[in-house]
Amino acid sequence: MEDPDGASELDALVDLSTLKSAGLLPADVADGAEKVTKTARKCDPVVSKDSGNTKLGMKIKNCSTSKQPVAKSGLTGPSRTLSLGPATRRNSTGGLMEKQAVAADTQLSNGVASVGIKKSSPLGAVRRSLPEAGGSSLRSSSTKEARKPISLSPDTATPVTPTSSGINDKDLSRQPSFSRSTFSSSLKASSVSSESIACSISERVASKLSLPSAQTPSPKIAPKSRRKVSSNSASSSELKKGYLSSPLDRSSSASSRKKPTTPESRDSRFIMLPQVEMKGGDDVRLDLRGHKIRSLSSSGMNLSPNLEFVYLRDNLLASLEGIENLKRVKVLDLSFNDFKEPGFEPLGNCELLQQLYLAGNHIVSLASLPELANLEFLSVAQNKLKSLTMASQPRLQVLAASKNKISSLKGFPYLPVLEHLRLEENPILRMPHLEAASILLAGPTLKKFNDRDLLNEEVAIAKKYPAHTALCIRDGWEFCSPEQAADSTFHFLVEHWKDQLHPGFQLKEASIDAPFVEDVCRCHFLFAQVDGVESKLVLKYRWYIGESAISPFVAIPEAITEVYCPKRQDIAKLLKVECIPLVEETEYPPIFAISLPVSPGTGCPKVLNLGVRGDLVEGNIIKGYPEIAWCGGTPGKGVASWLRRRWNCSPVVIPGAEEEEYRLTIDDVDSSLVFMYTPVTEEGAKGEPQYAITDYIKAAPPSVSNVRIIGDLVEGESINGSGDYFGGREGPSKFEWSRENKDTGDFELVLAGASEYNLTREDVGCCIAFVSIPINFEGKEGEPASVVSDVVRKAPPRVTNLKLIGDLREGSKVTATGTVTGGTEGSSRVQWFKSSVPVLNGDNGLEALTTCKIAKAFRVSLGAVGYYIVAKFTPMTPDGEAGIPAYAISDKTVETLPPNLSFLSVTGDYVEGEMLTASYGYMGGHEGKSIYNWYLHESEIGSGDSLLEVSGLLQYRISKDAIGKFVSFECTPVSDDGTMGEPKMYMGQERVRAGSPRLLSLQLNGKPVEGSTLQVDKKYWGGDEGDSIFRWFRNSSDGYQTEIQDASSAAYMLSVDDIGFYISVLCETVRSDGVHGSTVLSETLGPIVPGLPKCQALQLSGSLVEGQRIGFTASYSGGVMGDCCYEWFRLNGSGIKEKLCESECLDLAIEDVGCSVEFVFTPVRNDQVRGLSRSILSDVIAPADPIGLELTISDCYENEEVVLQKRYFGGQEGDGEYIWYRAKDRLYGSTLLEISDSLEGVSTCGKGLSYTPSLNDVGFYLALYWVPTRADGKRGQPLVSICSTPVAPAHPVVSGVCVKEVSLGVYFGEGTYVGGHEGSSLFSWYRETADGTINLIPEADSRTYEVTDSDYTCRLYTPVRSDSVVGEIKLSELTDIILPEIPKIEDVALIGKAIEGNVLKAVEVIPSSERQQHVWNKYKKEVRYQWYFSSDSADSTSFQRLPSQCSCSYRVRFEDIDQFLKCELIVSDVFGRSSEPAFAETSRILPGIPRIDKLEIEGRGFHTNLYAVKWTYSGGTEGKSRVQWLRSMVGSPDLISIQGETGRMYEANVDDVGYRLVAVSTPVREDGVEGRPTSVSTEPIAVEPDVLLEVKKKLDLGSIKFEVLRNKDKSLKTVYEVSTLERKILEINTKRVKLVKPGSKTPFPTTEIRGSYAPPFHVEVSRNDQHRLRIVMDNENEVELIVHTRHLRDVIVLVLRGLAQRFNSTSLNTLLKVKA
Repeated sequence: MEDPDGASELDALVDLSTLKSAGLLPADVADGAEKVTKTARKCDPVVSKDSGNTKLGMKIKNCSTSKQPVAKSGLTGPSRTLSLGPATRRNSTGGLMEKQAVAADTQLSNGVASVGIKKSSPLGAVRRSLPEAGGSSLRSSSTKEARKPISLSPDTATPVTPTSSGINDKDLSRQPSFSRSTFSSSLKASSVSSESIACSISERVASKLSLPSAQTPSPKIAPKSRRKVSSNSASSSELKKGYLSSPLDRSSSASSRKKPTTPESRDSRFIMLPQVEMKGGDDVRLDLRGHKIRSLSSSGMNLSPNLEFVYLRDNLLASLEGIENLKRVKVLDLSFNDFKEPGFEPLGNCELLQQLYLAGNHIVSLASLPELANLEFLSVAQNKLKSLTMASQPRLQVLAASKNKISSLKGFPYLPVLEHLRLEENPILRMPHLEAASILLAGPTLKKFNDRDLLNEEVAIAKKYPAHTALCIRDGWEFCSPEQAADSTFHFLVEHWKDQLHPGFQLKEASIDAPFVEDVCRCHFLFAQVDGVESKLVLKYRWYIGESAISPFVAIPEAITEVYCPKRQDIAKLLKVECIPLVEETEYPPIFAISLPVSPGTGCPKVLNLGVRGDLVEGNIIKGYPEIAWCGGTPGKGVASWLRRRWNCSPVVIPGAEEEEYRLTIDDVDSSLVFMYTPVTEEGAKGEPQYAITDYIKAAPPSVSNVRIIGDLVEGESINGSGDYFGGREGPSKFEWSRENKDTGDFELVLAGASEYNLTREDVGCCIAFVSIPINFEGKEGEPASVVSDVVRKAPPRVTNLKLIGDLREGSKVTATGTVTGGTEGSSRVQWFKSSVPVLNGDNGLEALTTCKIAKAFRVSLGAVGYYIVAKFTPMTPDGEAGIPAYAISDKTVETLPPNLSFLSVTGDYVEGEMLTASYGYMGGHEGKSIYNWYLHESEIGSGDSLLEVSGLLQYRISKDAIGKFVSFECTPVSDDGTMGEPKMYMGQERVRAGSPRLLSLQLNGKPVEGSTLQVDKKYWGGDEGDSIFRWFRNSSDGYQTEIQDASSAAYMLSVDDIGFYISVLCETVRSDGVHGSTVLSETLGPIVPGLPKCQALQLSGSLVEGQRIGFTASYSGGVMGDCCYEWFRLNGSGIKEKLCESECLDLAIEDVGCSVEFVFTPVRNDQVRGLSRSILSDVIAPADPIGLELTISDCYENEEVVLQKRYFGGQEGDGEYIWYRAKDRLYGSTLLEISDSLEGVSTCGKGLSYTPSLNDVGFYLALYWVPTRADGKRGQPLVSICSTPVAPAHPVVSGVCVKEVSLGVYFGEGTYVGGHEGSSLFSWYRETADGTINLIPEADSRTYEVTDSDYTCRLYTPVRSDSVVGEIKLSELTDIILPEIPKIEDVALIGKAIEGNVLKAVEVIPSSERQQHVWNKYKKEVRYQWYFSSDSADSTSFQRLPSQCSCSYRVRFEDIDQFLKCELIVSDVFGRSSEPAFAETSRILPGIPRIDKLEIEGRGFHTNLYAVKWTYSGGTEGKSRVQWLRSMVGSPDLISIQGETGRMYEANVDDVGYRLVAVSTPVREDGVEGRPTSVSTEPIAVEPDVLLEVKKKLDLGSIKFEVLRNKDKSLKTVYEVSTLERKILEINTKRVKLVKPGSKTPFPTTEIRGSYAPPFHVEVSRNDQHRLRIVMDNENEVELIVHTRHLRDVIVLVLRGLAQRFNSTSLNTLLKVKA
């Protein structure tokens, strides 16, 4: 019988040893639990009586010596009423239980303290499943009594759990015993029901050790970091109370609880739980073990969302429906139910789930198990699983999967923190090294496998497998030995990828170098190209980082190249590279490679990349940017230095340039800089130095700064302009000095080209500006810079450098000049004296010649003759300040002059009629009778004509003859003694001008008769007359005067208006140069009488156009006009004259068009007096604009020409514009006039004067649009007319029936139909086969028929159409045999270059038409290719066939050079037809660019070996290809040429040690064309092992002696004689080298040469003699030695160089003295 609440009050114990043996409890956990029970056994129970209940409480005292507080116990077990009646049920083992009882003493013997137990049936003790979360309730007599926390034993680190039970000692004796005989031997422990002690211990031990076993956990899940453990921490009320109450009905008595229940009182399928009083903790715990529950969604189930510990094992559950309500559950036990099919999705809502028990079910797959973020323990033992495929569990630590059918690790999930994996009793255990495979899949967190620690040998084996092995295992790779794993896994991945890669490429390698922190890690993806594939392969990369091979990898930002430097945070992680192949812009799925875990690194830094950034221009700052791989070391400050390298020179260290930044100076211009950087870590580890060389430094643009003016700004001082030049070498810079203009403020240039400037008095009060224009050595100018000074101060006035300038003769002008300083010079004073002595003594002895005046010039007077001239100069400033006077005396006395003129001038106006007066100054003693003459000159430089009438006179009145000429006066001085001086002439400064114009007389000449001309008669004076102005006046008899308009000349013709009047003229004189003179009015002339009749002017008026009227306009004179006569005449082209009329006007007709009209006018006075006739001839008469006068259309009929009526005006009619329109309706008014195609129902149907209506016109109205046009093309206004009735149809007629092929395969049956609109004519098509049978083609009833595949090789025809009028049927002619279109080749393209070695591919271009595409797809049989080559290299038209070249591609051979290639393509179809050949020709085949492939150096790698370079040449005929051998120091960018080594073979020597040998091969074609040089290098040359061993031994000794030979005469000969050599001893130690002569007669040897290793010490070897070496001590001491063998020479050289390196710490390059 079962208790209604489904539980027993019996607190049974768990046999820990049995759990341990069954594999459900780890050994260490079981041992820890046993220790806890032993500790608990020592505790004394304290029993208290509960006042309200029959239960007994038990308090457990802590018996340990630990002072730690005891945790509160909240473990409760439900109190149950048990029945002794037998019952059978399914248990955790799946069997039936009988007589299951365990005695109380047995429980105590298992390590449990004394516990009070109520009477219970054996069945009640068994009903609990093995892992039970709670035991008996520990009740105290008072709820206020506090319980101490459980102490953790320091020895075992296992929580000690107190237990108690609510029963008395009397019940202990009645506790039934349990029999274990009915349990299965293999699952003995699983059938035992445990209570508080066993379950709590196992739970706490598992929580403490983070290693839960397969048994059911306790409801308490404590963090590892906590040491205090309680049975339940979910409810705060439980912590306060310290215990959990049991679900017991408190209203029932003890006797009622003991009353058994009948079998009929419980449901066989589901037991309804009684309503019990819920105490603290019941809302988070649910224990329904063994209730035969079939569904969680039944009405009796109450799965509260607050539950945290749910135990549903030993039921009949087959579905998880309803489990999603447990959103806070932490422990879920579903073991031993009926779960079969996957259906674990509802567990996704259990986000806080930490332990899940699914053991003992029938589960076949875990694929539906969702990812549970907090799951730490999972038990799936005793199921039917074949694999462990499931979602990733990020926090799963224990996975128990024993006793399943697992045979493969395929699909193993990602479990990043898995620590224990159990796979006992599975078929997969037969797999070798399963543990190693598990280590690979689980990763480094795995600590135990199958309940034991990992085997060291399995861990070692796992490390031998490639990094991607775990991924292959998960994808189904068959596990094999480590030796075969690399190839096997690679082939497995290649097979997996082969369908997604391009078929033209085969993957040969996919790997990653072993990664080290901050070191370059390179990936390797190698593809082999399949023969015949020409596509280009491009690879893209993307790096990822992950915890393990099967973990999710995270992309590394910006890591998309072939290399990557792992960071410090990447240590112990794996790198993954995805390689994405791109072939012809098609991107294929990625492949990958996975690295080993990232190692910490060597600690020795490396320079990955070294660059210099910055503008390489003088003055800029450049910076070296090293990219360092610290390789695990702590980044430190590296050693940086800068070197300057000029052209063809070695680099030189720049002093003080030891930072990464460097400012470029002028010394760097035209040099390149070398940035050397040595990485250094904080620990002191140094890496290899690296170099970066810049381009040549450019000079900066010339500029100048800090421009300044140096010097005192005082008048008379010198100032200097200075500035700091920058920008390369300075050239001829320009300098400018400018002075400020006080008025405008602008600066005016005063000096250019000099940097020094002397201040003058003009500068006083002004600012001086200095401008410096920098110019570099190349002549490039920079931006000018300027500076402005302060105001220049004036100096005190003083005069210096005073001197007299001038001829010291009588009458000469003498000037006193000097430099006045001290500001702006004012009105300085100069006084002139004469002295009889040449020495000045102040003012003594001086006789004044003038008073003090401003003038500095003095004309020597007659009184100064024979004396010295003295000038007294007193400087003055503008403000009146006077300076110290200075004196200057002439060098000699004043001399007397011969007669001469001091000055000569002429005064007066040079105008006609004016008087000129001459004056002069005489010098040279006393004057006599001087001679005067006047002259007239045509020009200033020509000779003149003498005016004799005024000779000897000083005055001359200008006559008219002198106008426009120059007047000169000549004076010849004559002294009183008759001596004549040089004549002097004064030339007038301007030509003689005319006088003011005026009239001397004015009168009129002529007859006072109308029509006569009056002339002006005048007399003019005042130069040449110009255009004088005339004004004519008409005067009446009463004195009234009127000016005659338009009369302004010197003549006037009398008109009819003048009759009876008097005429006068007014004249205003005007000179030829435009000067106006006086105005004079003449006397009157008259009265005027009339003249004879006359026509003064005659012209025609009106338009000379057909249809117009023309008239005339005549000008009459000769009195009053009477009835004049008019006549009109027509003159045609032949000159025939025809009189038209005698009227005043003429109407032009069409007959006048093209002719001229003449008009004759005869003047007649009113008194009938006739004058002379006058005529005028017109231009040719033009035709009028074209006009249509009439347009009418008669009735219209189909196929009959339309009858028109029209009239035209406007010259000769030309070809007018006629447009016929077809209108649906008749048009009227403006709509008709504006007819066009844009009107609805209107369309154009014809053009031309005549029109015959067609079928389309039937039923429509015809309208004619007429534009009248003249013969010359002139167009008039259009006219439109429309017929009154629609066009009537003609009688219907059909003719001309035939079949036409309108396009290939398309036929059209047609005939000519006439007679209105055609009706529903009938069409049919027939097919005639090859045997002559004619068959009707079904459904071919239209005009057009398209040939189908059934018609090929047949012929077609069609009958005549039938309509309602003509019913006769006629057959058309048969067509030709129907065949499809022949396949055509539109064009042939040759892909590739016509160069030797390239592949040419012929590609046919198929026509884009749909029919050709169909023919090619269905009827094309084959395409034949044939290649030809030109038989003559000079002729590209003659070709010969290449028999074996019949494919679409052709590789250009060496033999094809200078030839032409041609590819012929012919396509044939299945009917045996072939297309026309299509050709494509190449240009002349050129030889390929010379190229060297497979360049390699053969040799062993030691300094005594012979090295040979070999290659494969392509690119025409090889000429004399060149080879140059060089040396390269490791880590240095420089190459050192080996002089003379240009052959293909090179014998190494000791100078090559430590260097890489580099062979640079330049391919050369026979025509001299060079290809791109290719280089190849060896590994660093090592010392031959025997030599190396000997050198090391001698270096370790530190002191060595060698026997050598030396020439006796100590000369540097190339060839030695044996007789000249003598034996020497070469003594070497760590400090010096000494060559001694071995002692023979004396006890001490003689030292011949000695020296230290200090520079310039070095050792040289001869390349031509393997026995010679030279030791250079310094610039003066050197010795050449000979040894017996090359081996000995190499040993000596290497020992010397090694000791020198130690001594100087220098590089090998310095010792070798090798120049780059």
